[in-house]
Amino acid sequence: MRDKHIHIAQDSELLKIIYKQVEEQLIVDKNSFTLKIWAKFIFYFSFSAVCYSMLFTINSPITFVLIFVLYGFISLLFAFNFSHDFSHNTIFKSKKLNNLCFIFIYTIVGAHAEAWKQRHINSHHYAPNVEDYDSDLKISKLIRVIPNSKYFWYHRYQHIYAPFAYTTYSLFWVFIKDFVILFSKDEYIEKKGFKYHLSFWTQKVFYLTFIFVLPLLFSHQVWYTVLTGFLLMHLSQSLFLLFTFFMTHHVEQTEYPTTDSNGFIKTSWLMNQVKSSNDMHPFSETANFILGGFNNHIAHHLFPHYHHIHYPRLNKILYNILLQHNIKPNQTSYWGGIASHLRLLKRMGIKAPKNSL
Repeated sequence: MRDKHIHIAQDSELLKIIYKQVEEQLIVDKNSFTLKIWAKFIFYFSFSAVCYSMLFTINSPITFVLIFVLYGFISLLFAFNFSHDFSHNTIFKSKKLNNLCFIFIYTIVGAHAEAWKQRHINSHHYAPNVEDYDSDLKISKLIRVIPNSKYFWYHRYQHIYAPFAYTTYSLFWVFIKDFVILFSKDEYIEKKGFKYHLSFWTQKVFYLTFIFVLPLLFSHQVWYTVLTGFLLMHLSQSLFLLFTFFMTHHVEQTEYPTTDSNGFIKTSWLMNQVKSSNDMHPFSETANFILGGFNNHIAHHLFPHYHHIHYPRLNKILYNILLQHNIKPNQTSYWGGIASHLRLLKRMGIKAPKNSL
């Protein structure tokens, strides 16, 4: 696809400088990288497996529900730390092996892997926060984050009801959104042939069997306890998922580039990636270990082919270059990001444009 960003010579030169200095200064020890990957995999896989196994041995209904919720949280972190990198082919040399592992990990959290991957890479990474380009902006009409988007009267309350609405998103994604994408035309997905349909139904059946049917049949709990655990897992998992996702692009200082009448984006590709993204604790190894690099979102958009393990060190180089060129990267803490996101929602609910209803 032809790039629709406008060309700004100084930004193109700056991008070359960034790539050159990162390549020269970032030392990648392959042995250390492999060791860290395996250590992280063993940690998250073992933690997830232990929590899941406990569902079949616990007698207390309350403990069962709590472990169900804990499993949902840990399995989501497992996906954060591996599925995203697998989708960008940063772990194995083989694209097929990366994709196979990506599909497996995405399946255990219930989402259709192929649909997310194609939409993510073909639209979001190309033009984040640009309406009609970024598929992630196709949010429910309940939430308004784009400055020039249609305004409805209830948006004035969105900063209040958003956290409650966010708890339903993973259920919506697993049981509605993926099906809507399957049965409707989607401009971001290249082809929905037999292979696409086979992967969709296989993954959905596996997920429901794994996360609901097996505990229903073989745990020591009655059906409504299993259902309660399943629903509370999704509600808590979803709240954490959406706040984390939204903070990477939708806080007070992030920008939403517009397009001209011909569809050209009124900024350079570099500035689109930098100004539309937000970092959280960008130099913290601990935050990076927990969030799987989602906290280092500017680096990820500029270097999607680098594994997130490298991002804290990469950021020291990247931030230094950007600040030298008077470009201040967007940055918040995790809790500060949540507060900033809610303030953005409040602002988007107060400043109603002419097209309000």
